[in-house]
Amino acid sequence: MLTLGHLLNALIDQHPAWASQVITDAVVDSRQIIPGALFVAMRGEQVDGHSFVASAFERGASFALVQQDIPEPFVGLDLRPGAALNLNSRVELPCILRVEDTLLALQRIAAYWRRQLDVKVIGITGSVGKSTTKELVATVLGQHYSTLKNSGNLNNEIGLPLTLLRLSDGHRRAVLEMGFYVPGEIAFLCDLAQPQIGVVTNIGTVHAERAGSQEAIARGKAELVQSLPSAPSGVAILNYDDPWVREMAEKTSASVFFYGLDPQADLWADQVEGLGLEGIRFRLHYKQETLHLRVPMIGRHSVHTALRAAAVGLVDGLTWQEIISGLRSGHTQLRLVAVRAESGALLLDDTYNASPQSTLAALNMLDEIDGRKVAVLGDMLELGQYEHEGHWKIGLRAAEVADILITVGERARIIASAVRRTRFPENRIAELEDSQQAIEFLRKNLRAEDIVLVKGSRGMRMDRIVASLEARS
Repeated sequence: MLTLGHLLNALIDQHPAWASQVITDAVVDSRQIIPGALFVAMRGEQVDGHSFVASAFERGASFALVQQDIPEPFVGLDLRPGAALNLNSRVELPCILRVEDTLLALQRIAAYWRRQLDVKVIGITGSVGKSTTKELVATVLGQHYSTLKNSGNLNNEIGLPLTLLRLSDGHRRAVLEMGFYVPGEIAFLCDLAQPQIGVVTNIGTVHAERAGSQEAIARGKAELVQSLPSAPSGVAILNYDDPWVREMAEKTSASVFFYGLDPQADLWADQVEGLGLEGIRFRLHYKQETLHLRVPMIGRHSVHTALRAAAVGLVDGLTWQEIISGLRSGHTQLRLVAVRAESGALLLDDTYNASPQSTLAALNMLDEIDGRKVAVLGDMLELGQYEHEGHWKIGLRAAEVADILITVGERARIIASAVRRTRFPENRIAELEDSQQAIEFLRKNLRAEDIVLVKGSRGMRMDRIVASLEARS
């Protein structure tokens, strides 16, 4: 269990006998404090965590990591280099821990703590499907091992260290999603987490606006497999169906395990059948074995998520019984929720985020469900040079699937333009400015038999559409 002694060892290489004080959690949001927690005061663009130190202590925090002086009455330890530090008297709680940089201190503590534990770490990255893969991998491994995973989207230079500090002596596996915006970011996260197994989902164009190009995204994601230990202790689990990911086999000294729909992969699937909201059915092949599976994941594209989780289970020594039990357990379709509108229409809420890949997958899923199909598609942001191409491709697929198209935002007009090129009826296209206009349009036009897909980037606030139309019990 993480203690003050571990924290002090990480920062100053010494600690007194009284430092066995247990730290129950580490958070950057004072509203998430539990008794005995460490509050890390971070300076953000909008909010400075130092303003909430007193609130954190009121909620039960034992310690606050800060990088500026905090007014009395709080006592503290000055852990900055060269500071006069008296470790002879017992610390009083709650206690201020003064450092030069709270983020760097948090990362140092997390790296130190991870190295104290005998735990196998599975790192997951890719453009689309990281979170659902993380959840399903954790569920599969949880059939055999005590397993920790990132909560929500704690997958960056702040969230991942916080997750590492939640590891305990009892954990045997940690499943960590790793996000990417700039080169070197995943390599840094791997230096903290020390993964032995790395999973890459795919390489798309989301975040190309910041990364620069799909090639740059591929290089950034490849940092995960480059950071793995050499075979046999390190294993890279790669998507054979994605050429960008398949080529990563040449960039790692770890063992390589391919998954996909191609029989050339080590683990592959065929006869994939979408069952609408009832899940998917497929046939799984591994070495000389063939298994017929049905899992509760929506959309044919979800077969890749199932393959990734099964692959991790196989390379980690789980039995097929454990793997299949994990694949069939729990609710793994995190990002899509089906709810009823007041009109009786079925709303498919896939508003967490959007990229060309994930939107195509959502449209393919819509195609599997019976009813009048309404596609409500908003701008896909951060595509950079792929903005026009990405929206145009979505328009071409939407024309094949949807009976009615509603676009939200300026970029989504490209979708409507592509749809018109297919002779889609003009009276079935509505181009709207924002989510409020979409709400008003749908309230007037939805029917009970409609299946409505709502999809767009987080910045478009498409979630408001679902929240406003959902039937209230």
